[in-house]
Amino acid sequence: VQLVESGGGLVQPGGSLRLSCAASGFTFSRYTMSWYRQAPGRERYLVAGISSPAGSTNYADSVKGRFTISRDNTKNTVYLQMNSLKPEDTAKYYCHARGRIEEHWGQGTQVTVSS
Repeated sequence: VQLVESGGGLVQPGGSLRLSCAASGFTFSRYTMSWYRQAPGRERYLVAGISSPAGSTNYADSVKGRFTISRDNTKNTVYLQMNSLKPEDTAKYYCHARGRIEEHWGQGTQVTVSS
């Protein structure tokens, strides 16, 4: 099982980034996919999630209206489009897959928002 995140980096406040998470080794379409983030010295928490096959989404209040989660079950990939980024969005972002009886985590990708 692998979850490989990409797309992180350094961006100025107000900028955008698109994170991707490529999954392999499990039946992607049967898993709820989510993005979490963790800043230094703080706990990891849920940013956005998307179910399958309905595609229902949920977001942390802090990112509503700025971030959009989506998935492509034909490519086994989940995305996080992040717009209007703020310095407080700086964190390591982790991809998470939750099935009926198991879950998987990626290694994370760093997002830094700074001028």
